[in-house]
Amino acid sequence: MQFDAAQLERLEHERNIWLATARPDGRAHLVPVWFVYWQAAIYICVEPHSVKARNLARDPRTTLALEDGDRALVLAGKAAPVTVPPEVAARFKAKYNWELGTDAQYTSVLCITLLQRVMG
Repeated sequence: MQFDAAQLERLEHERNIWLATARPDGRAHLVPVWFVYWQAAIYICVEPHSVKARNLARDPRTTLALEDGDRALVLAGKAAPVTVPPEVAARFKAKYNWELGTDAQYTSVLCITLLQRVMG
């Protein structure tokens, strides 16, 4: 998936992205999460037993949106748990001053493979 320079800048520097998942009964669950963009994928950290983690374990399809509605960038993807690549850990450290391996709450890292640009 190709992004223009402005979209890439936003993916690399914006602080939050909205993550939409589906509950078992089909209702939407929408939350802002910290993220990093690396090699055409979005990486997020979740609590293993959170609503979003349970929803994605059951149905890995998701929709993501950057916060600025005036410059909408909405993406569809598929989430899967991964071992943290060193480059992703370094990006979380640089972006949020956050050491992934030291957090006792957010211990699961998901890679969201981007499948489609829905808007933007």
